[in-house]
Amino acid sequence: MRRTQQERSSTTTHQLLTAARGRFAADGYTATSLDAICADAKVTKGAFYHHFKNKQQLFRAVYEREQQGLSDAIAETYSHYGDPWEALFQGMREFLVGSMEPSTQRITLIDAPGALGWETMRDIRTDCRRMMFYGLSQALGRGRFPRHEIDALTSMLYGAQCEAAMAMAHADDPDVLLEATLRHFRHLFDSIAHLPATPATEDPGRTEHAGRV
Repeated sequence: MRRTQQERSSTTTHQLLTAARGRFAADGYTATSLDAICADAKVTKGAFYHHFKNKQQLFRAVYEREQQGLSDAIAETYSHYGDPWEALFQGMREFLVGSMEPSTQRITLIDAPGALGWETMRDIRTDCRRMMFYGLSQALGRGRFPRHEIDALTSMLYGAQCEAAMAMAHADDPDVLLEATLRHFRHLFDSIAHLPATPATEDPGRTEHAGRV
């Protein structure tokens, strides 16, 4: 059966993203050329420019897929734990361990700050932040805290999580740093779990805003 234009376009995009991820992970953003990506993807430069404006836009698309993969892994982790605090802790562990995977680490932590800038990175990472907000909301219990307090805790914890991942990307012994980080987060979660309740006074139907770290 003859493929539609949309199917052909989707296939080309997938080929470019797959080839680009491999090149960015192996050679880094700066050293990777569009010629190499197109050769690996088996597409012409014309086809590339039909789908992406430039290398930076392609890198952004690869970065978005990496972040979506981390968010999906956290959601999957949450589903395996009945205790919401344990689910939150294991979700954070999944984020940190996933960020240490060499290809993901090279793309999201080493090259992304220079290729995209912090503002763009924050805008893209909202799904992972939203997962933490959800996890905290479940762990703290419905109605015990107003939304803005959960949002503030989310920003603090998510910021610490991202900084920890960045530190591990540049550490001499990332495994030792990972274990220390998880140990301290475990203690921190235990403390937060015993915070006195501050009942919410705002409309519980409001949606959580995609705040920034």
